[in-house]
Amino acid sequence: MAKQGRKIDSQPSDSTMNETTSPNRSNAGSIILALVVAGWLWLIGLVGYVILWAGLDVARALGILAPRWIWPLGVVGQVLLMGLPLLPLARRWRNGRYRALFQLWEWGLLALLALAPLRLIPALDSTMIAIVQLAALCVLWLMARLTADRARVDRVGSGGALMLAALIAIPWLLWTGIGSPLDTLLNLMIGLLAGAFAAELIVGRLMPVLARSGNAGWNITLGGFGASLLLALLAAALGAAGVGLVMGLLLPAVGWLAVALARWGSDAFANRRAPALLIGLATALPLTLLDADETMLLLNVGAKDSLAWALQSAALSAGIALLLGGLLWLLRGWLPRIRRGWPWASAALALWVAALGLWLFVGHPGFHGDRLFVILKDQADLTTIDARADRDARLTATYERLVDHANRTQAPLRQLLDRFWIDYQPYYLVNAIEVEGGPLHRLWLESRPEVDRVIASPVLRPLGAPPPISRGAAAAPTGVPWNLSMIGADRVWEEFGVRGAGIVLGESDSGVEGSHPEIADGYRGRDTGADYNWLDPWYGTSTPLDWGGHGTHTTATVLGNTVGVAPDAEWIGCVNLARNLGNPALYLDCLQFMLAPYPQNGDPFRDGDPTRAAHVLNNSWGCPPEEGCDPTSLQPAVDALRAAGIFVVASAGNDGEGGCATINAPPALYDAAFTVGAVDESGRLTAFSSRGPVSSDGSQRLKPDIVAPGEAILSAFPNGSYEATSGTSMAGPHVAGVVALIWSANPALIGDIERTEQIIRETALPFDDPSSICGDNPQNLVGYGLIDGYAAVRAALEAAE
Repeated sequence: MAKQGRKIDSQPSDSTMNETTSPNRSNAGSIILALVVAGWLWLIGLVGYVILWAGLDVARALGILAPRWIWPLGVVGQVLLMGLPLLPLARRWRNGRYRALFQLWEWGLLALLALAPLRLIPALDSTMIAIVQLAALCVLWLMARLTADRARVDRVGSGGALMLAALIAIPWLLWTGIGSPLDTLLNLMIGLLAGAFAAELIVGRLMPVLARSGNAGWNITLGGFGASLLLALLAAALGAAGVGLVMGLLLPAVGWLAVALARWGSDAFANRRAPALLIGLATALPLTLLDADETMLLLNVGAKDSLAWALQSAALSAGIALLLGGLLWLLRGWLPRIRRGWPWASAALALWVAALGLWLFVGHPGFHGDRLFVILKDQADLTTIDARADRDARLTATYERLVDHANRTQAPLRQLLDRFWIDYQPYYLVNAIEVEGGPLHRLWLESRPEVDRVIASPVLRPLGAPPPISRGAAAAPTGVPWNLSMIGADRVWEEFGVRGAGIVLGESDSGVEGSHPEIADGYRGRDTGADYNWLDPWYGTSTPLDWGGHGTHTTATVLGNTVGVAPDAEWIGCVNLARNLGNPALYLDCLQFMLAPYPQNGDPFRDGDPTRAAHVLNNSWGCPPEEGCDPTSLQPAVDALRAAGIFVVASAGNDGEGGCATINAPPALYDAAFTVGAVDESGRLTAFSSRGPVSSDGSQRLKPDIVAPGEAILSAFPNGSYEATSGTSMAGPHVAGVVALIWSANPALIGDIERTEQIIRETALPFDDPSSICGDNPQNLVGYGLIDGYAAVRAALEAAE
């Protein structure tokens, strides 16, 4: 049996002889002051964090690119505000117990400063974030260890901490998923180092002062109060992007439990190992099971996505920690008598086996880390594709050349990846390979002579449960919607009898509810099934589905029976944005499917059938840097689709409130795409519609090409419902629908992209607002004006005569 640790609780030192030793006799002023200071730190820390995180996130969503140094500078301001009352008290306050409390919180401010450079790193760069965290924590831990009380500690086991950590981890293991092996290892190391740092401060600096009192219950209460605020500050320091909010919910609840564990086997609250392990594992949970880039508001607003599940996990884990802390407080007199032994180790092992069993059979086992998108230098040359050939021949020639070129130029790299058992997915529409790997893989791939560059391909972690299917709140239309009348679609149907028959729309979006009455009869697979007609790279569904509603809305705007521009057109669909955050590979999965559809579980390289390709593609999405794309990452794909004779419509984006040059994400910025801005019912340019010129690729090209109705557009929504929504995502489908009408009216124009664009531009309604000009050219606001579907179809019919 281990020797009893020194008992010093009942012998106050000279410095504390005159200080109170129970809550009833405590200095009321010190208690009130500690509460006020803690409230101030909580207020500045929480409000400042939310403002900096959410404010910068909203600014990015509006196209306002705020410099990254704003957040670190904001952290410095926070620390100054929090330090104003704290620093003098930590040096001068007469009550030693509360002075030690204030000094503990000083370390929290130091952690905030030390980890401020973390905010300079993009959320996608998880490895660099981890390296900065590790480096800063190493320095902080060494500083704390060198200055902490080094009194002898009995050698007690950590079985209790492991048992409690297993209980706290269960919600996370049920509802979230881990990242890559490297990220998991790094974040586990960060958590354990953070736990060691916090334990040195709590057990090595605060508790020796508090333990001079004989009242263990009050010591746990006061110590837990101080530890909770320290852990809240540490959470804010460590939490990249919105991860700090999740950590800030969980870690403070662990404070009382950690202090109680300091008494595990020690009268003097001198057990460092158990609190360090508990805090470390609790810190590692959010870091390991939540990716920083998944906390973006774009992904989480209006949906129960990664951040919501992480907050739910943290809330339940915090509740468990508080309950366990209360239990140990009740058992405080028994805690010092605990000695290590096999029962504790066995119980800890059993609980972790049970927790991991839940993860394996109920949760989301496996690794779900980000990938690498490797773009090769040698892209296929399609300049010799005969644009005068018939449609099937042109499509087939494009597909075969792309596939042959990719197979030939990727062969050496694929062989090496196979040799080293590295998982990968090749692509041909862009000559590229998506690789499962980390920073070392990236360095190796970037050194390869055939590789042009390597960009991120972020992967979302799985959710705790499938998202609920959305339902619209609007009533079904009772007449022709205003947006269709504005562009003259109803006149086309009535006067020309043209409704889009014979044209196939390719819709890549959040999905499509194939059973919706507006579009069910337009699905090309209504009789033949999903093969060649539906692809879901996200969930592998074989029936057209849509959880969010965005894709159903945009599809119906193109060809809905009562809300669509071309109601007799057909559609095929692909899911590229099921959770509002994609990556280059997912976008390419769908673009390739639109060029050469293939059966379910087919191989796009071998089983693609370009004779089943879509005629026109509606792309109400963009791929910004947050999703891994750079300005030219998808350009070969859009160029190839144009070469094949497929009309690519792209929504301009909704960053217009950020000013000019806000058309900055693929595919809208490409010359080969026909880019669409948005106007409202009165014909005014909407505030959100992104503007040109295109500066992100240095081209300064004029964009958008055209504008169309995009505000309060009534269209179909899941569950057979309807909804009115706004965005350039709603404007683009009007143009795709007009192209379908043009090509249906004059099939000789099918595949003639240049002539079709010319017709749309020449027949557009002039739009000139001299009060709003970007780059001295109104075309950077509205392109050639408001699309006129009636005039465009009439011109197409005249061209056929």
